[in-house]
Amino acid sequence: MATLTLYKMDGSETGKIELNDDIFGIEVNQNAVHETVKNYLANQRQGTQSAKTRGEVRGGGAKPYRQKGTGRARQGSRVAPNFVGGGIVFAPKPRDYRYSLPKKVKRLAMLSVLTSKVNENEMIVIDELAFEGPKTKEMVKFLSAVGAAKKALIVTAGKDESVVKSASNIPGVETTYVGRMNAYEIINHTTFIVTKEAVEKIEEVYSA
Repeated sequence: MATLTLYKMDGSETGKIELNDDIFGIEVNQNAVHETVKNYLANQRQGTQSAKTRGEVRGGGAKPYRQKGTGRARQGSRVAPNFVGGGIVFAPKPRDYRYSLPKKVKRLAMLSVLTSKVNENEMIVIDELAFEGPKTKEMVKFLSAVGAAKKALIVTAGKDESVVKSASNIPGVETTYVGRMNAYEIINHTTFIVTKEAVEKIEEVYSA
């Protein structure tokens, strides 16, 4: 089993924690990660783009100029795509980009990114993360104490408003909880900070 150092909020060591190899020590599957990230980003797209085809542009009823004798190419309508203000060829229309992936692929991707964070020494486990209230200064102090990079993802076992609000004004720092975390967020942040309770919850949720 992989063993990581357990830290307090002040950055001091308080022990060790053993991680389940079935979750944090698998063979990384890059293809599953790629497919899952692509799916996540596609599902975030609004799909509200829209442009008019030549059939939807107003006007175009009269021929712009006579067929012959002008020295110019013949034209039948001002709304043709080659005219300024004309219609758009293959105009984009509103559409839904969402699609689903098999649960097994998404699970494999999650285990792969969790393993990669351990392998790359980018995972920091905190014994307990608690703030008396929303304190940005305290969160900055905590991140500095544990040596977090500028882009850090903080994961708690459940939603913690104090943690969320304390980190909300810090650029590059995001928060989430076990039930909402996804593979894209994890690999998109350099440092993966997770509480001991959250590790136990992850192992409970993703245990075979």
